[in-house]
Amino acid sequence: MKRLLARLALVAPLLLFTVGTAADDDPGSRILVSGQGSADLKPDLAVLNLTVMREGKTARAALDANSAAMAEVLAAMHKAGIEERDLQTSNFNIQPRYAQPPRQSDGERPPPRIVAYVVRNSLSVRVRDIDNVGAILDTSVTLGVNEGGNILFTNDDPAAAVTSARRAAVADALDKARTLADAAGVKLGDILEISEHSQMPRPVPMMDAEMGLMRAAAAPVPVAAGENSYSVTVNLSVEIEQ
Repeated sequence: MKRLLARLALVAPLLLFTVGTAADDDPGSRILVSGQGSADLKPDLAVLNLTVMREGKTARAALDANSAAMAEVLAAMHKAGIEERDLQTSNFNIQPRYAQPPRQSDGERPPPRIVAYVVRNSLSVRVRDIDNVGAILDTSVTLGVNEGGNILFTNDDPAAAVTSARRAAVADALDKARTLADAAGVKLGDILEISEHSQMPRPVPMMDAEMGLMRAAAAPVPVAAGENSYSVTVNLSVEIEQ
């Protein structure tokens, strides 16, 4: 019996510590809500992705043709007032193009053979004057850009718009929490946790096909910048007063 009591005396503090810890970890009663907010802002910056594609019987021939065309495009960008900091090579690759020979008389198919090489050089261009976007697209196609990428109308400094959207999202979440608390007949306490998810404007696809770009070059490219919508979602955890 003495041994049993001694063992219980050792275990009892552990039990008390475990219970106390569980109570400390108890989150208590709370209300979980989400709020949305957005702010619209006229874009003041456009990001273009322009690609020059050239093909040749050798990699050297394809590279030389591509480099000559891209050099003209870069010179035109400088002439249009695009600064060096706003021009960046975004992708460059050389790939062989294969052809599958017909089956032989014995039914065997020869391995594919290289018939040409394709060189692609992509240039990211930031245009700080939105009114020049159409003219720059026209000039680029005329000088050799024959594959389209994406065009993104954005803002150089969207911080004020994001802050406005963030405030609206928090106000929306708190309004929902108050409505839920009033409907349940309880009172709100402190805000226990806040998390945020922001959504920036997405790129707008340009014409990807070569013929589509060539048709666009025949006349001034119509460009509509519209407005950017900066959206923020806020998740709130609000304590319920006991």
